[in-house]
Amino acid sequence: MNAAPHSFGRSLFELLSSMRFAISLLSILAVASIIGTVLKQSEPYSNYIIQLGPFWFQAFEKLGLYDVYHAAWFLLILTFLVASTSVCITRNAPNFVREMKSFREHVSEQSLNAFKHKHEADTDQSPETLAASAQAYLEGQGYKVRNLPREDGVLLAAKAGSWNRVGYLLAHSAIVMICIGGLMDGNLVFKAQQVLGYKKIETRDIPQSQVPAISRLSPSNPSFRGSVQIPEGSSADVAFLNVADGYLVQELPFTVALKQFRIEHYTTGQPKNFESDIELFDLSGKKILGATIAVNHPLIYDNVAIYQASFADGGTRLTLRAWNLFSKTASSFPIEGAVHQNTTLTSEAGDHTLEFTDFRPFNIENMGGEIAPSGNAMSVLGGSPVSDKKHLRNVGPSFQYKLRDSRGQAREFSNYMLPLELDGRWFMMSGVRESPSEAFRYLRMPLDAGGSIDSFMRLRGALLNPQLRPEIAARFARQALPKAAWGTEIETKLKFSATQMLALFAEGGFQSLGRFIEEKVPEAEREKAAGTYLRILELAAFEALQVANQQASLPAPQSDEASGWLVRDTLNSMSDMFAYGAPIYLQLMSYDEVKASGLQLTRSPGKKVVYFGSLLLVLGVFFMLYVRERRVWLRIKPGHALLAMSSAKHTIDFEKEFTQHAQALDTLVNPQNNPEASNGTRP
Repeated sequence: MNAAPHSFGRSLFELLSSMRFAISLLSILAVASIIGTVLKQSEPYSNYIIQLGPFWFQAFEKLGLYDVYHAAWFLLILTFLVASTSVCITRNAPNFVREMKSFREHVSEQSLNAFKHKHEADTDQSPETLAASAQAYLEGQGYKVRNLPREDGVLLAAKAGSWNRVGYLLAHSAIVMICIGGLMDGNLVFKAQQVLGYKKIETRDIPQSQVPAISRLSPSNPSFRGSVQIPEGSSADVAFLNVADGYLVQELPFTVALKQFRIEHYTTGQPKNFESDIELFDLSGKKILGATIAVNHPLIYDNVAIYQASFADGGTRLTLRAWNLFSKTASSFPIEGAVHQNTTLTSEAGDHTLEFTDFRPFNIENMGGEIAPSGNAMSVLGGSPVSDKKHLRNVGPSFQYKLRDSRGQAREFSNYMLPLELDGRWFMMSGVRESPSEAFRYLRMPLDAGGSIDSFMRLRGALLNPQLRPEIAARFARQALPKAAWGTEIETKLKFSATQMLALFAEGGFQSLGRFIEEKVPEAEREKAAGTYLRILELAAFEALQVANQQASLPAPQSDEASGWLVRDTLNSMSDMFAYGAPIYLQLMSYDEVKASGLQLTRSPGKKVVYFGSLLLVLGVFFMLYVRERRVWLRIKPGHALLAMSSAKHTIDFEKEFTQHAQALDTLVNPQNNPEASNGTRP
């Protein structure tokens, strides 16, 4: 007859109680935990797109790897592991308890003879006398002994280390406790509300006060992990939880106020230590307590842990001097702004939105070696170092902003407040990039002998002003030709060439000049023509500087090396202005710094459960590794004694202990004469 098929319940029970099933679940959890450790969790999706690229971003998103520990599949595995391990404990615990209590007194002599570790000896003592002395010996060795009379003698059944089996129960119980702790901190309440439609992730960039109730979590939420940035002198009564491609607002049972934020740095510029002086207020405004929190030194109140997690700018106020890079004049205009605020700029290129994003009070840069020439002024700061020297130096404050046009396209800029010395000359530096994944490319604007950018701006305006070109060209021709050639056709042609070079350069810099040469000059003569045209442009630019200074009622520049480098660096910088991507340059004049502290607030009821489970796991491993279960049987019949011993692990210590018991039996059977014993099979 065929066996009756198992019911579904029976099959499920067998699956859950299977050791292979539990090990498989543990393996998946281990791999998931490694991913959750290596891949930074709960970051904004834009960060992952930059880091991983579109393809892997979508692949990881579908697997839920950006919030592994709260992913539905991870929590489901935890649930199955709790069920599987609980079934294993329920199924095996009674047998373990019975085995711990049992002396296995029903063992037969035939079974004892089959043991690998056995020892036989002849004796003249009665079974009762030998059993009494053997029992005393075993009890002295830490064994529990049971004396069992038999028809033809006595059986001593002894055991030690039965608590070894408790280790298995503790280890399995630890897995259950740790998984339950993970489930308690798994945002199950929110996930249930989200499935039922009571909660929804907010994806709009709006003030937290405008976030609707469907995207807010109450202060009674049993588990959460959120963050908030608080500027000095401000407070917050909510935290933000990054969830998928949006966020949730977690309302707190108290208000956190930041009195002061302090930070220390290493000489390399890396943060050494930072801490916050905070105060807690209840919802009615009454002060609860004040405390200082630092990295790894959180404040815990009302089951909410407040950690010092990061720092940022809290809205530093900036005073700026704005220069219109394509204006025909050298005038500037003031701008007042603050980090995290926006303002509108109007220029000939159209309206732009100016978004201040960050401020750094100092920047540590490697100024060792020299910058390899790159052919133009736009390059990565530090360029291509031609030496391995490192000279770290604080180059002063900088601020970052985005300039967004009417189409919504934005470029990011990073401007230094103080000039930087490169190749022995001083420059104002302004970095630009199209996306956060790129490195900043820097526009170098030269300073004059007085350390001012005004000479560069005056020369730039003169070179862009078509009305000044005839005068500049005329001055250049008169300087280039002897008086005998003045008023001749040669002067006319030279003025025409200078005017043409100035016009081409004003249209697109060196690239425009290069296109003209490729179109008008035969290939064999291009190199010579390029050198001639560049020489004309450089000399004409020096005359433009003379005109610009004259219009500004300033002394004429000296015809020396410093003025020559100022002209050449200005031409390089102007050429790169066309790739700069912004119609204005913002020069930081002064600032009023405001710091902000980044706090992480967590409520983790499962933490204590996980700690307790970890303690059980340590105890379980201790019992399994260091408590050895051993069993000894001594079958005594008139004239003969049989010793047998067993253990789950046949270690070196077990071998030594068996040898000790065998020698003790030889002594006990005849303590006076100690006759030779008959040995059985021994390892």
